[in-house]
Amino acid sequence: MIKAGQIDKGTALLIKGQPFICVEREFVNPGKGSAFVRLKLKSPATGQTLRETMKSQDNAEDITVEDRDCQYLYNDGENFHFMMTETYEQIEIPMTSFEDYQFIMKEGETYRVTFWEHLPLDIQVPAKVIFEVAEAEEAVKGDTVTGATKNVTTETGLVVRVPIFIKQGERILVNTETKEYLERVNK
Repeated sequence: MIKAGQIDKGTALLIKGQPFICVEREFVNPGKGSAFVRLKLKSPATGQTLRETMKSQDNAEDITVEDRDCQYLYNDGENFHFMMTETYEQIEIPMTSFEDYQFIMKEGETYRVTFWEHLPLDIQVPAKVIFEVAEAEEAVKGDTVTGATKNVTTETGLVVRVPIFIKQGERILVNTETKEYLERVNK
């Protein structure tokens, strides 16, 4: 058991017999009354989201999970295909649970996958990833208004809004949570 006040983003909980991962957490300490937490939980099996509000001293059932390194191979439109680096066993993870990661994960890269009783619960992607720009519109000469931006497409298909000076073939650093451009990366 874990106190609701100790639940953090990424914590795995068992609710009504189903595993859920905490994807958002807000701690509220009102002027009157006891403190509480608002949780947004996601089921990796179904993609269902659940919002829970709990007093910070209430107990919740946490589950023991195991993190393993897995190499991302490809996606077939319905599943992500991974290979466990220790056993070379291949696993499929339904994309419905992790649609946001479709254009963030790079083939051949290794990611930490969280398992509970052989069920994949979470894929841990870095907060920032370097992408190569595959397609970029040409900037129009004289279009130098402060903060002028354009859309580019990365090698994984992610579309990112960037400053107009970014060209095809350049590398950019992107925040994986917001999918926003952070900076240009020198080779």
